[in-house]
Amino acid sequence: MTAGTSAGTSAGTSAGTTAAGFPAELADRYRAEGLWGTRTLAEEFHAVARAHPDRDAVVAAQGRLTYAELDERTDRVAVGLAGLGLRPGDPVIVQVTNRLETVVAWYALLKAGLVPVATLAAHRGHEIAHISRAVGARAHLVEAGTRGTDLVAFAHEQAVDHPTLRHVLVLGDLPTGDVDADEARRRVEEIQHGIDPDDVAVFQLSGGTTGVPKLIPRPHAEYWYNARAYAEVLGWTADDRVGHLIPVIHNAGVVCGVHGPHTVGACLVLTDHDLDTAMPLLVAERATSVLFGHVHYRAPEHPLYDELAATLRVVVLSGAKVSEELFAAAGQGGAWVGQLFGMAEGMFLVTPRGSSADLRRTTVGVPISPLDEARILAPGTEEEVADGEVGELCCRGPYTLRGYHGLDRPEAFTADGAYRTGDLAAVRLLDGYRAISVEGRIKDLINRGGEKINAEEVELLLLAHPHVVEAALVAMPDPRLGERGCAYVATDGTPVTLADLQAHLTALDVAKFKWPERVELREALPRTKVGKLDKVAMTADIAARLSGEDT
Repeated sequence: MTAGTSAGTSAGTSAGTTAAGFPAELADRYRAEGLWGTRTLAEEFHAVARAHPDRDAVVAAQGRLTYAELDERTDRVAVGLAGLGLRPGDPVIVQVTNRLETVVAWYALLKAGLVPVATLAAHRGHEIAHISRAVGARAHLVEAGTRGTDLVAFAHEQAVDHPTLRHVLVLGDLPTGDVDADEARRRVEEIQHGIDPDDVAVFQLSGGTTGVPKLIPRPHAEYWYNARAYAEVLGWTADDRVGHLIPVIHNAGVVCGVHGPHTVGACLVLTDHDLDTAMPLLVAERATSVLFGHVHYRAPEHPLYDELAATLRVVVLSGAKVSEELFAAAGQGGAWVGQLFGMAEGMFLVTPRGSSADLRRTTVGVPISPLDEARILAPGTEEEVADGEVGELCCRGPYTLRGYHGLDRPEAFTADGAYRTGDLAAVRLLDGYRAISVEGRIKDLINRGGEKINAEEVELLLLAHPHVVEAALVAMPDPRLGERGCAYVATDGTPVTLADLQAHLTALDVAKFKWPERVELREALPRTKVGKLDKVAMTADIAARLSGEDT
């Protein structure tokens, strides 16, 4: 069974479409235009490794590997994985942190023809149980020794009574085939010959608007192109050393951190999220490019930033509105500083090189592909609004999804297949560009340091508490993470505390980053004139309260 067979059938493959739902004529066009290639992700990486064997492919606190070393090691691990009885197309839950071994495991899974399902180390049973069953996972890859949670024990717990899960794999202890390098390469090539470049290579997770995350199929040719287009926009070459601090098994991590640098033979400098441990490695490795999420916006204040700035030529900021002061501080050594606005569903918007401060300050940039289409529609309609007016950002193109795995959700797409992002945006005509400004959200999501928290999901979980009769989760501003969740709660008369609610969510095995971090008790929650919960009022209320507490 190939990845395309297992994923494509569930996604609603029909005549004239690829396994991930792209119309065949569009796939042909993308290939004819030179955007999509004819190789799998594993084959693309091997070709780059052959071209740059002695260059560093990845450097982390645990060590470094050249392209030749990474290529050979991942061949051997791929053979070992196949020796376990895992077959091409089998989905594997990947729940690990930023380590050298993570990159080894990533390419080994792809070389074995397996389909990584990119989850977060912070996810718990509430999320993983659903995801692993929805995709029919055959294995669960975890990491030993993580802080706070024993992920190995957790994976074994998740495997109990699981209908398809057969293997718990541990990072750093993956099997290697008992064969020489040439034989390992031959076996990997044999596996890859059975995979179509339009088959599903990876599943990413949606932020979602209801329930647990949805599965986003990312085909081989499309996903490599997404990364290559990003690298081209930033002007990366084989001489670049790309710093990456945010979770690497995440869409931005894979595209911007792993595949992006590797499309051009550059080096990934992989660190954890903590600036005090990340900065010394970035400085020592003379990073030339770095992506900072909102949680890292204080990086220019770090004592080592002056040394890092001396080698940086590209700084990308992602995750929240960016002040002109931050642009100036991040680029103090002369680096170009821009913004990235991206989504696991595909579309990337990046500040154009050489654009004005006005464009940079007021928009998140323009799409990275010449065949990207970004339209602003009146919410809930197919009618395009005039430039400058606010509507819903809808997009389609050579790396934006055409359908979620296992779901028939036409409301998430326009009639011609454009993805409805749920983000409010407007087109701004600046510097000759049709740049996009993001003006808010239709989706009820909280962006906590780049991780999207679905408010409705958490509200339903809070309502399962025996004393909660009304619940609303709203965003409260936070200087470090951008937003955190605040729960407005009405009870049956029995007071509940934040600790009570967090204990309740612990019992439900909900990822900790989704927990409310403040609770506001009310006899009844405010409602609009038509009887809906008035989240606008609650959001304004908590912002005012926090402002008053700061004074």
